[in-house]
Amino acid sequence: MTHFLDLVHPRAGTALISEWLTGTAERARAAVDAMIDEWAAAAEPPSALLAQHVFLSTDGTGLLHYAQWTSDEEHLAWARVRRPAVVGRVDALVPGIERPGLNRTRLHRSVVHDAEHRPGVFVVTATAAGEAEDIVRAAPGLLAGHLHLTADGARAIVVTEWTDAAAHEAAAGDRPAFKRYTLHHSFHDGRERS
Repeated sequence: MTHFLDLVHPRAGTALISEWLTGTAERARAAVDAMIDEWAAAAEPPSALLAQHVFLSTDGTGLLHYAQWTSDEEHLAWARVRRPAVVGRVDALVPGIERPGLNRTRLHRSVVHDAEHRPGVFVVTATAAGEAEDIVRAAPGLLAGHLHLTADGARAIVVTEWTDAAAHEAAAGDRPAFKRYTLHHSFHDGRERS
């Protein structure tokens, strides 16, 4: 699996992180396939959309979108006009997807502990910004951590890279709630990467 920093676009002004809860692995696969079809079918992707990555949860209950845009304003302009049709077509194929909300963030900093090994799993944790440093502190199997801060700086979404789920499980302890994912598909500068 690729390192998270390989997914980061150098011109990104905002990183949008959103979870879609589907309930089952089959529904998650159907939703992600429908979304990929929507991205691929776009006559011309918006130039402000720099990269779009989708991750599948390891427990089979949903997926995570990580989109990078030039700015929040550009994303909002697109969302007002285009998003309802795109999401509507996905919902027609996979009804009942729950979307707890969109997190508008910026990548604040990355801590790389081991650049040699490839991650087997990504772990996403939402927490108060002041508690984020504990999540990226070195631990056996932790390869890297990437702190994303909300616009007000109060909350953090931390994406960590682990060698595998067992290493993360051993280190998790009493850390805040988290969810594990694997990278499923990417679009970068309008080009598809699987």
